[in-house]
Amino acid sequence: MDTKIDTIIFDLGGVLVDWKPEYLYRKIFKGDEQKVQWFIKNVCTPEWNIKQDAGRTIEEANAAKIAEFPEYKNEIISFYKHWEEMFSGPITENLELFKSLKASNNYKIYALTNWSAEKWDIALKLFPFFKDFDGVVVSGQVKLIKPFPEIYKLILNKYNITPEHAIFIDDNNENVKTANTLNIKGIHYSKKINLTDVLKSLNVVF
Repeated sequence: MDTKIDTIIFDLGGVLVDWKPEYLYRKIFKGDEQKVQWFIKNVCTPEWNIKQDAGRTIEEANAAKIAEFPEYKNEIISFYKHWEEMFSGPITENLELFKSLKASNNYKIYALTNWSAEKWDIALKLFPFFKDFDGVVVSGQVKLIKPFPEIYKLILNKYNITPEHAIFIDDNNENVKTANTLNIKGIHYSKKINLTDVLKSLNVVF
């Protein structure tokens, strides 16, 4: 017999909103894709960015990176100064899915996101629907990040979620794997899948 699902937990960037540093750096480097990819791989890297998601201040992050690459000072500062330009907007079909799930009143809907605490207020202004979750855990605020299990345990405890009754959706497969180890049903989202169909196949009704 299938366990009844009563909770859906969404990642945000890459699932409900489209965020890519490339969108900003293509403007900065005037469409030189090779330079864009080199910069993201070597200067303002995902490994550097995730430390801000874990609670490091943007000021500290910029200082450390400028010390390493002083010739790219302006481009490094632009990462957070023009951070809003890294978004193309909501991922429309998934936003509609989120709204349908909310409207059904069949599930508690939460967000679990790796996000800089200093940018969260701006995120709420950019995407007002972020306020419509039943609860949100922001990594930078709690100083824990995915894929480490502690942040999953925090959201489970904070909102009294039974892991076997929850589904977690993320575009990073490492994050999904951790959810699975905690008995949360993980879905690895990519643009190749129809999230609505996947949820319906798991007997999610909305």
